[in-house]
Amino acid sequence: MSISRRTRREYLERCWNGVGALALARILAAETVDPMSAKAPHFAPKAKNVIFLFLSGGVSQMDTFEYKPALEKFAGKRLPMSPHVSGEIKSFLSRPHGAVPAIAPFRQVGSGGRHLSTMFEHLGDVIDDLAFVHGVEVDNNNHAPATLHVNTGSVLQGSPSVGSWVTYGLGSENRNLPGYVVLHDPRGGPVNGPAVWHSGYLPGAFQGTAFRPSGTPVLNLDSPPGVDRKQARAELDFLQDRNREHVEARTQTDDLEARIASYELAYRMQTEAPGVVDLGQETAATRALYGVDDPVTGAFGRQCLLARRMVERGVRMVTLVHGWENGTFSWDHHSDLGRLLPARIREVDRPVTALLKDLKQRGLMKDTVVVWMSEMGRTPFNEGSGRVVGRNHNQYGMVTWFAGAGIKGGATASETDEFGLRAQGAGYRVWDIHATLLHLLGLDHLQLTHLHEGRFKRLTDVGGTVIKELIA
Repeated sequence: MSISRRTRREYLERCWNGVGALALARILAAETVDPMSAKAPHFAPKAKNVIFLFLSGGVSQMDTFEYKPALEKFAGKRLPMSPHVSGEIKSFLSRPHGAVPAIAPFRQVGSGGRHLSTMFEHLGDVIDDLAFVHGVEVDNNNHAPATLHVNTGSVLQGSPSVGSWVTYGLGSENRNLPGYVVLHDPRGGPVNGPAVWHSGYLPGAFQGTAFRPSGTPVLNLDSPPGVDRKQARAELDFLQDRNREHVEARTQTDDLEARIASYELAYRMQTEAPGVVDLGQETAATRALYGVDDPVTGAFGRQCLLARRMVERGVRMVTLVHGWENGTFSWDHHSDLGRLLPARIREVDRPVTALLKDLKQRGLMKDTVVVWMSEMGRTPFNEGSGRVVGRNHNQYGMVTWFAGAGIKGGATASETDEFGLRAQGAGYRVWDIHATLLHLLGLDHLQLTHLHEGRFKRLTDVGGTVIKELIA
């Protein structure tokens, strides 16, 4: 029999170094059973867990976090052409348009007097904990590719999500829950759906697990009626033995090994996952803090509270998606901005503020970093000549903020021009945000690689710089 046709088991049996063979067999078995086991970072981390807030649709920066008085001066007038834009934005600027001031006044909050829209009634309470990056550039001006870029580092389908890279690099500290959990808007998912949390070309074990916000966290998680834990364990052991025999006879087994690991995780989750989503364990004061019982804030309040409960239990990465695709219930406001944007802000303002306060008072902020992102910013001028004010897509103007472990609260990285159209100077791009997040977790984005199609690929595949202004 040629060596190339031998199974791993046969190779180990024939190996002269028996002790070494046993050690190798143990390693291979451990990798097969639990690819999510905790791994050492590249260097001392500042954070252990991530809560990634994704506001689907494109948040208008000059109506939320950027005070631009020049828009009042130019209200209704055409803006000067910027020399540093191209594509759709350049086309928009070349057509008739009129500048649109912020739809609500701004106020100064926090010890540094940061400007914040008055539509945020609560976020000002924690503004000193936030560090902002203005004028973040995305590689595309359309929802689908921009959403992929922010969540996977590429505008093309098939790349691993941020959470997949994080768990690939670090594993998880809780073997009874997924290392990477996704809680999306109960009204519907974002543009691209599961591609936002897919594992792409990484092993399937690192894909995000979408949890339902109440009831059974994962559909079909429970055993069939009449099957107790002992019987379920016996059936699973039999299935896993057959699966491992199949693995040992083959080389390309990533999908099957991921399935083996997922079966084991599902069995363990049956006891722990239902308790995680049971908010009846929380006090009335905590539920009120998050607005869980308020019809306006209830849905996202529940998502934020669940995120806290998950990182409290060692879940490595939790992605929260607010906004349903790019319709009425998203942040994509091409018209009726004065009605739709305040409604979306009211849904997230109290829950996000509560999340930051709760993490802090429980001592979880020292291990958890919170990131706010959307897929793009908006234009500082009206879309078309309609009477109902709306703003178009702007790939140059996104605002991102960080809070929590390793973050210098109150810091600012980059500024946009007087109209909020794009960053002054070089600015930052999406892969810089990703590099910074990995750095906080003790991962060097240049070293976190995976061999795919003959090339070592990264989350920051075409570039990336840690934004040092944000790091404490």
